[in-house]
Amino acid sequence: MAVSGAAEGPGRVPGRGRRIILWRHGQTPWNVERRFQGSTDVQLTETGVGQARHAARLLASLRPDAIVSSDLLRATRTAAELAALTGLEVTRDEALRETYAGVWQGLTHEEIIDRYGEQYAAWKRGEPVRRGGGELETEVADRAAPVVLRHVEKVPEDGTLVVVSHGGTIRTTLGRLIGLEPHHWESLGGLSNCCWSVLGEGARGWRLLEHNAGTLPEPVLGDDD
Repeated sequence: MAVSGAAEGPGRVPGRGRRIILWRHGQTPWNVERRFQGSTDVQLTETGVGQARHAARLLASLRPDAIVSSDLLRATRTAAELAALTGLEVTRDEALRETYAGVWQGLTHEEIIDRYGEQYAAWKRGEPVRRGGGELETEVADRAAPVVLRHVEKVPEDGTLVVVSHGGTIRTTLGRLIGLEPHHWESLGGLSNCCWSVLGEGARGWRLLEHNAGTLPEPVLGDDD
């Protein structure tokens, strides 16, 4: 049975302000292989579908008002599990895709370090790096953060928006929305598959309320590791 996003419940607290839940997709074969996905369109594993189904039950209890998702399969398949429980439609937006990383895409973590070690080290130091000749992290935030803000403005004053996206894109969006300088974005740890972060609307802007929530701690397997 669908859960109405407008109903009273733990997801709607009068006077609380809006919330944004940034939810990472479930496990993919390339996550397991520690292979950089970027904008490559990779499906979920059976485990990933199970993760999405379990997480969706938890998120549905928060009574979300809207769902917006990256248009890549691993994100839309994850979002579909929450949509099935809530009756909400999923709005897809390519601006929420993972970072395009050029020649890094399809390479394993070890291959990247072996072939592009200096570039990798510079990225980890917080320097602006076009990994594999692709996007800068600030460019990812430039395209993704406005989409999130545009959609959250449409939910009720005490409502909740769920954004289904990717580890790297969520990290840069979080950094941008809470006002961190780009070289500090690395201090936000990565998200495990199907875990999420929660932003709350405060008097001085968005605040990070929860990070990498959803289950007992799991390894972070992804492009932002």
